[in-house]
Amino acid sequence: MNKTYDTAAEALDGVLTDGMLIAAGGFGLCGIPELLISAIRNAGTRDLTIASNNAGVDGFGLGMLLESRQVRKMISSYVGENAEFMRQYLSGELELEFNPQGTLAERMRAGGCGIPGFYTRTGVGTVIAEGKENKLFDGEEYILERGIVADLSIVKAWKADDTGNLIFRKTARNFNPPAAMCGRICIAEVEEIVPRGTLDPDHVHLPGIYVHRLVQGTHEKRIEQRTTRKMEKV
Repeated sequence: MNKTYDTAAEALDGVLTDGMLIAAGGFGLCGIPELLISAIRNAGTRDLTIASNNAGVDGFGLGMLLESRQVRKMISSYVGENAEFMRQYLSGELELEFNPQGTLAERMRAGGCGIPGFYTRTGVGTVIAEGKENKLFDGEEYILERGIVADLSIVKAWKADDTGNLIFRKTARNFNPPAAMCGRICIAEVEEIVPRGTLDPDHVHLPGIYVHRLVQGTHEKRIEQRTTRKMEKV
């Protein structure tokens, strides 16, 4: 089966539907599927629920989908750096399901492994626990968190072979593997596609069985916050 597509729009063809749940990889602006996000914006798909560590920044990453009012709900662990996100949430235009970061990653991983739910201590005694089943283990209280199974996963990798085996580069190997695992359909955008047999199996971070479509492209790779120090006069 050919998994490689020429453009992000072609890779998304026949996949997008209004109201779907999308799991998106990335951490801040590192390792985000920016080409696929732009293609979703151009497709005009609406009422989306997006599970992602954060929502990008104003005008870039998932922030573009917020500006175009295509997102109905975010499932996130960090919501800073995005003024439009804050405005929409405070005005009641955007729903937010707030998750501790590790819990969100495990919810994605669990969904990808066929685990419907798991118990965790994280969030006990806070608003995170409201409305969730709780259980005692060895005298300690735990809350039940549900695994996430998304209609679509969109992720960004450094290198792939044509069967979809993926290698992520440094910090980009964050939410991308669990996000990829939990989608019924997973589309990966990569910087380079190499022939099968080229990748060392010990270096593969995500096996191609999880990946259904591939697109190669050029990425902007913005820096979320650039911090410099003043040069001292000598």
